[in-house]
Amino acid sequence: MIERKFVAQKFKEFQIQEYITQSLKNVGHSHTRMVKTPLGEKIIIFTSRPGLIVGKKGQNIKQLTKTLKKRFDLENPQIEISEVENPNLDARIVAEKIVDALEKFGSEKFKAISHKIMGDVMKSGALGIEITISGKVPSARAKSWRFYTGYLKKCGDIAVTGVKRADAQAQLKTGIIGVKVRIMPPDIKLPDDIELIEQKEVKAGELKGEANHEREMTETKAVSEGKPKKTRRKKNENKGTKADE
Repeated sequence: MIERKFVAQKFKEFQIQEYITQSLKNVGHSHTRMVKTPLGEKIIIFTSRPGLIVGKKGQNIKQLTKTLKKRFDLENPQIEISEVENPNLDARIVAEKIVDALEKFGSEKFKAISHKIMGDVMKSGALGIEITISGKVPSARAKSWRFYTGYLKKCGDIAVTGVKRADAQAQLKTGIIGVKVRIMPPDIKLPDDIELIEQKEVKAGELKGEANHEREMTETKAVSEGKPKKTRRKKNENKGTKADE
């Protein structure tokens, strides 16, 4: 019973996220996250243009809150808008920009649009980007065009968890054009990223001074603990002289 409850809750969250994604188009929507609080459900919407989601005097966000409460039977939904710091490093926002440009300028300028987007992403600090456009561009037959620059992982755990990816569709008169975006962020930690420590030159006198300092610290510690102090005996300390004999 507990497993079914968790599955039903996750499925409900997925439906809410899909509904928000379909409702918020052309507003720079990145992703949605839900947090359970004692006051109710807290829905955090990440976007690059928060003003379009809020609307004039908060009309859009009020309408969205009422719709979510009625459609998904939420007790007290609280919507919070969070602005994305760098939109050019978010794959979903970049894919939405490409779709908007294709629907505005047409499929004839898909090369110029792709190269401009790649330049903006690389200037923002990304390690690499790949854009795949599929559909009837520019001829009547469907083709796939691939644009890439920089360094991008294609396999391994980094390609699955580290690379940001998003898919979008552009509605044109000639048909539907698919857009795929893959971005490798600058803060990713690669397994083969190794830093070499520079070798430091140390003189013989410095090594001798460090050794004497360590010996003095050891003797001081031994005295504080009540242990007898170890000293070096002189060579002639235990040797008698002829007069003594």
